[in-house]
Amino acid sequence: MIRDTAATVDARDCSGMSEPARQIDEVPGYAETISTGRRAKHEYLRTAPGSPIRQAAVEPHALSHFPVDERYRIVVPRLRRPASDDRPTILETNDGHQRVARRVGFLDFDLHSQQLTLTGFSVGSTPPGFLFVPFADATSGTETYGSGRYLDAEMSSDGSVVLDFNLAYQPYCAYSPAYSCPMTPAENRLAVPILAGERLRR
Repeated sequence: MIRDTAATVDARDCSGMSEPARQIDEVPGYAETISTGRRAKHEYLRTAPGSPIRQAAVEPHALSHFPVDERYRIVVPRLRRPASDDRPTILETNDGHQRVARRVGFLDFDLHSQQLTLTGFSVGSTPPGFLFVPFADATSGTETYGSGRYLDAEMSSDGSVVLDFNLAYQPYCAYSPAYSCPMTPAENRLAVPILAGERLRR
C-alpha cells in the first residue's frame, strides 16, 4: 500500500502490445479470502490511532465495498516496459503538493469488451516487486472517490501481474482531509465502470 502521508508532506523490449490478459474463472476460497482481508482492514481503521476514519470522527462502518466479483481479477501475462525506466514523472496530490514517481510499465487488459491500459508506477514507498496503480473510472465522483482509487499489484517471477480490482482501495484523503495523497494521472482514467473494491459509504 502506498503510504498516504499527513498533510505535512514531506530492459525488456517495450514495442507492441502484450498478449491478451485473461480473467480467472475460479480460485478456491477466493471470495472468503477477500472478505477476511476486508474485515481485518475495517478493524484496523476502527481502532488504529492514525486511522483517517477515527481522525474524521465518522462512523466505523464508513468503509464500504462492492460485492466480491472474480471477473475483476485479471492476469496480465506481461508488463509492457516504457522506452525509458529512468524518466521521472510528477503525480499531483489532493492538497497541491507533488510526488515524484517512475513509470515501471504498462498493463494491457480487456474489460467490458474494451481494450484498456493502466500505467504501473513506483514511488518512494512502493515495495520492491510491486506496482503502484492509481486509477479512476466511470464510478469516480459518484460511487467512489472522485480522484480515483489505488491498486498495489505484485510482479510475479514469470513476468505476469495480477490486477485484482476487488483489492482496490480509496486513499486516506477520501476519509480525512488531513492526508496528502497522489491523484490519478490522466493516463490512468478509464471510461468503464470498475464495480469492485472500496466504494463511498452508501
